[in-house]
Amino acid sequence: MVISLAERAEELRAERRVLLKADGDIEEGLKRLQNQQDLLLDLQAAGHDTTQAERLVVLLEQTLLQWEHHRRLIEQRIAYLENEIYPL
Repeated sequence: MVISLAERAEELRAERRVLLKADGDIEEGLKRLQNQQDLLLDLQAAGHDTTQAERLVVLLEQTLLQWEHHRRLIEQRIAYLENEIYPL
């Protein structure tokens, strides 16, 4: 199956939109992580049990790592498509 240049260009546009969404998701995730870390500090300062809050911080950190990995894959796909459309 041969994919036309127009189809590749549309794939590239779609991947760029996905990259923008990934950037936004990561930015929001960082804000959520910071908020949770702040809440954790407040709980600790008040002497509360922070076990679940700590677990949530770890989970948010792990999630962000996965999102950043996914973002790198999107960047690689964009580079591939750009090379297909605009070979050197």
